[in-house]
Amino acid sequence: MSKPALPSLHQALKKSFHSLENNQRIWKSVLVECGPLMVSLENLAEQSRALSNVQISNTPLRDFPELEERLRFKLLKSTDTVLFKLNEKMSSLQSVRDSICNQVSAVFQLYEQNSDSVDLLTLTERSAATPSVSDMLEWLQDAERHYRQQFVRRKTLLQTLRADDLSALEAAPKRWKSIECPSAEDQITDTLCKVSFFIDS
Repeated sequence: MSKPALPSLHQALKKSFHSLENNQRIWKSVLVECGPLMVSLENLAEQSRALSNVQISNTPLRDFPELEERLRFKLLKSTDTVLFKLNEKMSSLQSVRDSICNQVSAVFQLYEQNSDSVDLLTLTERSAATPSVSDMLEWLQDAERHYRQQFVRRKTLLQTLRADDLSALEAAPKRWKSIECPSAEDQITDTLCKVSFFIDS
């Protein structure tokens, strides 16, 4: 890469890492908000199951006509509300994923526009404060892949959940948690540490 092309690429890389840092923060906070909603789904499913196992007609509550139907309706409505909230959270996660994908794609576009004047030495050159361009491009690609896969897996799980499928709802929190990939998140945090001097320079 010619030296003149380097400052503009460095600028684009800084912008991308700033964006990645902000988006990682948003992503984590949205996932924290999803945790209790997943637990609510499990609780509502357990209540629905308990309701099915109780013969209300054999209890003192038999004097209240349509009680079972009303309770069931209330539970289904509450479950639908939680599923709706989770889908709203997915929209936030989708915004994060899109933002990261767009930033990374812009950097690679800029890199490819200048790739005719690629000088391998400049591309792999690193200093104490600045990682090499090739390393930084690779780190951005890894982060983008992680958020893309995470989004697809979470979206797919949510699409399998229905208010009347109690087994799926009861298993939802465990399945949601099993999608997590702490090692990839740690790697992104580690990357942001490695580029901290560079993006603040």
